[in-house]
Amino acid sequence: MFKQICLFKKRDDMTMEEFMDYYENQHSQLAKKSGLKPAIPNARRYVRRYLKPELNPVSGEVHDTEVHCMMEIWWDSREDFENSQRLIADPERLPHTKADEKNLFASHDNPIYSVIEESDSPMGPNGEATHIDIRYGD
Repeated sequence: MFKQICLFKKRDDMTMEEFMDYYENQHSQLAKKSGLKPAIPNARRYVRRYLKPELNPVSGEVHDTEVHCMMEIWWDSREDFENSQRLIADPERLPHTKADEKNLFASHDNPIYSVIEESDSPMGPNGEATHIDIRYGD
C-alpha cells in the first residue's frame, strides 16, 4: 500500500464551513462535474481530514500552522500514484484544476508527501494490536 498526503490552506476570505462545503461538493467532484476522466484512477481511498488547532497540553498554547485540511489518497502501488500525478499535470487538464483550486486554496504551493512507514501502537483492551479493514459499501 502506498499513501499520499497533501496539506492545504484555505483562502483567507473563506470560512472553514465554506472551505469544507466547496471541497466536498465541488473540488472532490471536479472530474465528474467537468466531464473529465478521473484524476485518481486505481485509488483505494480518498480522504479529507479537516483540522482545527487545539491547546497543546505541554506548552499551554494553541500552535496554528494554518493547515486546514490534510488529504490522503491510498494506492496499491507507487506506480498508480505516479500515473495519477501525470494525469493531473496533463496540459489539457491542468487549467481546469488550477481554476478550481483558485476557488478553494490559498495557493497552488501545497506540500505533497508520501508516507514511508506507519507504526501503530497496540491499543486493544488487553494490549493487543489493532487493525482497520477497508470495505466497499455496507
